[in-house]
Amino acid sequence: MTPTKDEIRAALERLQLPDGGTLVSRDMLRALTIDGSRVSFVIEAPSPQIATQMEPLRRAAEATVLALDGVEAVSVALTAHADGPSKPVPSLKVGGHPKPQAEPLKPSGVKRILAVGSGKGGVGKSTVSANLAVALARQGRKVGLLDADIYGPSQPRMMGASGRPASPDGKIIEPLHAHGVTLMSIGFMVDEAKAVVWRGPMLMGALQQMLGQVNWGDLDVLIVDLPPGTGDVQLTLCTKAELSGAIVVSTPQDVALIDARKALDMFATLKTPVLGLIENMSFFACPDCGGEHHIFGHGGVAAEAERLGVPLLGSLPIDLDTRLAGDAGTPVAAGEGAMAQAYARMAEGLVRGGMA
Repeated sequence: MTPTKDEIRAALERLQLPDGGTLVSRDMLRALTIDGSRVSFVIEAPSPQIATQMEPLRRAAEATVLALDGVEAVSVALTAHADGPSKPVPSLKVGGHPKPQAEPLKPSGVKRILAVGSGKGGVGKSTVSANLAVALARQGRKVGLLDADIYGPSQPRMMGASGRPASPDGKIIEPLHAHGVTLMSIGFMVDEAKAVVWRGPMLMGALQQMLGQVNWGDLDVLIVDLPPGTGDVQLTLCTKAELSGAIVVSTPQDVALIDARKALDMFATLKTPVLGLIENMSFFACPDCGGEHHIFGHGGVAAEAERLGVPLLGSLPIDLDTRLAGDAGTPVAAGEGAMAQAYARMAEGLVRGGMA
């Protein structure tokens, strides 16, 4: 039988913080949710700076709850509320014109930068980016996730993170953390309900800031969730940053593949190696009849990968749990089950291939 919230809190009370107290006594426990045998909650650190040191505690809290009878899966997000009135970022201007660069940008401490792109919107690129980042973190990699979709940032919601990143000196930005992943998004810097109405130079300036001014720390891989299409952000990233490679996400339908081929051609033109393709919404597994239905066609992305001579990294079905998990801020890759295993296999393949 799954434990109650009070029993979970009691278990976490036994987990002492290095500087005294517990997650419960220090009021750092948020959004405790029980869904059958699955438990999720958020640890809210007093500041972004402290959050950067709390990953071992997050893992210990996850293990403590997972050890309880009746619990089969645990997801713990680590985040931080904004600093008080004396430490916000009033002097940090976001989205100014880019500054001249003498050489390709690569944050110190970041070993690889991996872009995830698509030719069109609506193919699940951001969902794949978030879950792939979490799956790689569960493989023991140090992972960052940069939401470069300036006009439509979705990673704050998908990763269950909120709060404005701190910048004590008005220059270096302290990122947020969730599910073992270091996060940065323009969505943390602007009101969720407000549109970002910027011209191209401001987009390029914001991307330059989020790459070069964020304290990413030591990372094995920084995943960049690109906007759809082949525009300013893609051009800036491929020409101004030291990219290790790109992954292209598409559905199997012809309309999506037409645009995916344009993205592939863009990466080829800009001399960015394509490390593989992912076919999303590949099929629908009917829970009633048990059959597979190929709603958007079948095999188109696999055929494209074979034509280009690049790996097909995975084929992902249309899945209700994936959508619910993303909306709830706990990526499906953070739990257990078939979809988590599918992302884990892709993460293992990237690690084995030296790509992450």
